[in-house]
Amino acid sequence: MAKDSKPQGNSYLFPMVVMSILFFMVGFITTMNNSLIDFLSGSKWMLSFSEKQLINTAFFGAYLFSIPLSYLLNKFGYKSSALLSLFVVGIGFVLTYPAVGAGYTAFLGSMFVVALGIALLQIVLNPYVLALGDPRKAASRLNLTGFFNSAATVAAPLFVALLISGDAVDSNAPAELRSDPTNVRMPFFVIAGIALAMSLIVYKLRLPDIDDTEGEAGTPQASKSSPYKYPHLLFGAFAIFVYMGVEVGIPSFLPDRMRALNLDTVGLFGNELGSTELLALYWGGLMVGRLIGAFALQRVPARVALSFCALSAIVLLGVSLMFDGEISIVLMLLCGLCNSIMWGSIFNLASEDLGAHTKRASGIICTFAIGGAILPPLMGMLQQGFGTAALTTGTTAALSCIIVYYLYIILFSLRLSKIRK
Repeated sequence: MAKDSKPQGNSYLFPMVVMSILFFMVGFITTMNNSLIDFLSGSKWMLSFSEKQLINTAFFGAYLFSIPLSYLLNKFGYKSSALLSLFVVGIGFVLTYPAVGAGYTAFLGSMFVVALGIALLQIVLNPYVLALGDPRKAASRLNLTGFFNSAATVAAPLFVALLISGDAVDSNAPAELRSDPTNVRMPFFVIAGIALAMSLIVYKLRLPDIDDTEGEAGTPQASKSSPYKYPHLLFGAFAIFVYMGVEVGIPSFLPDRMRALNLDTVGLFGNELGSTELLALYWGGLMVGRLIGAFALQRVPARVALSFCALSAIVLLGVSLMFDGEISIVLMLLCGLCNSIMWGSIFNLASEDLGAHTKRASGIICTFAIGGAILPPLMGMLQQGFGTAALTTGTTAALSCIIVYYLYIILFSLRLSKIRK
């Protein structure tokens, strides 16, 4: 496909609108996948606890293919790769129609196809948004599109609840009384239609296919033969790895922290909120924080904002672990605001000065998002290692790991992200 010319000035606005819609799609499908777990546990497939978790394995396992997928991006460019990713997502959802009739294993296979498309789309979107305009405001743009990604985390569970799950079903009920897995067919067909329609729209649009070798005036270009020879990229990829442990770790261990403090609810906004409602506030904090960050990062350098937010989160979480009662949980929730700008800022700093290696670098960085699937289970093993004190001392130890993750993010922001040799 021929490359479009690089736009000037306000002509970046329309591509940003399209990227925001696609970021919403990524967040929606990813969160919807996780929301299906409860539905599957009450379905006629009679899944065990470990079996129903396989949907996350099938979905996030696709990110292990991010590096080879980045070669497609490097070969075909941003626009063509975005078209391919949307087409794969649409085909994956179409395949769920026969797959759910064939059983759970076939269904997991169809969701893996969807996940491959989402992984490629994620690899395309992040560097493309960074390239659309002034590099000094790149982190701001990535946080703005991240806001739409976070908004999707609110919409997706509602979609599953209203159109797929229906009434809650006891997972111990006999098979004939459980929900039917084929309920996903029509809603997934709708998503397939949206993905395929988006691919057609993107094909028709004159989206700029940025030439990474051009760069901005005064910006040093790639001088090394491989992205792996840039230390700041590798340090940044590991920062994404630990960040995913932060983002997923806090909501994963918040319910245990409440149980350790003998709290069933926390009083906020005149209401008594349980762990489910509190977790919604945590994810909502990420959404609001990314919107604030989109404006703040136009004036504040990404290194300053990232180190400040990580330090603030250390203080909040550290004080939280020192106190009992509801204040401990409230301080944990406030970490969501601090976490909000981290993905975009880390990605931006890790991608600087890579020139023609930017596309492949995106695949490397996205591969390390697997930290969200590795670190929380390891923290859980640490927690369980305390035996009878697992709920109390064990939970505190697990959450203390997150402080170490924040410290590495500060180190990356202030020192490691500047290393070029």
